[in-house]
Amino acid sequence: MTRIAVIDFETSGSTPGQGARATEIAIVMVDGGEVTGSFQSLMNGGVWIPPFIAQLTGITNAMVESAPQAREVMRKAHDFVAGAPMVAHNAPFDQGFWRAEMGLAGLDAPHLFACTVRLSRRLYPNAPNHRLGTLVEYHGIDSAGPAHRAMADASVTAQMLLRMQTHLRLHWDIEAPDHGFLVALQACAKARLSDFLVRHSRGGRTNAVARSDGTPDVRTADGSACEAPFKPPHAYARTNVSNRPL
Repeated sequence: MTRIAVIDFETSGSTPGQGARATEIAIVMVDGGEVTGSFQSLMNGGVWIPPFIAQLTGITNAMVESAPQAREVMRKAHDFVAGAPMVAHNAPFDQGFWRAEMGLAGLDAPHLFACTVRLSRRLYPNAPNHRLGTLVEYHGIDSAGPAHRAMADASVTAQMLLRMQTHLRLHWDIEAPDHGFLVALQACAKARLSDFLVRHSRGGRTNAVARSDGTPDVRTADGSACEAPFKPPHAYARTNVSNRPL
């Protein structure tokens, strides 16, 4: 399974297109089902932080003024990621700032992002909502610190990613729920989700499809039914994947 870099930014505003800059970055590296490293830094992009954002994040203008320059921080972040694919909660937000800050540092940012919001909507449709704080409580993930600080949010997002990968292995027998698989999964229409997961399970590699009741109909290449159809434990509920966390 490939390394995945889980990232979170705190920022001075909502979008780089409106002049907002990153004020803090955290990256948690996961590999082989565990956290293997992390990177965190405040960063000075030369912008003013509005009072309501300072109150939300706890990051003040004084803290940013004494922080390393954003260009320096992003170069270190670039070296730390080293080409690994990325994951974020509400990925379009973090991807936008990743690309903008990398561009200002004179660096390319071709990294592909997967989004734990989109993945959660497919894997846990009965969650009350898919906000990070709600999902942390729903899954019983231990807090890593105050919300809206980059390392705390990146750490719990990494734990949620690992939980999702475990869920896919145990409930659907997906042998390698790596980044490429997660990107395909988040793009899958919800109506076709069961068929997608059956097709990508180890047993599903013999041309499996889901029956109308959600159970697998596994067939060999010539179209005949397999003698021992594959059935991952706990998997085939018609309401997508799971109604409750692991």
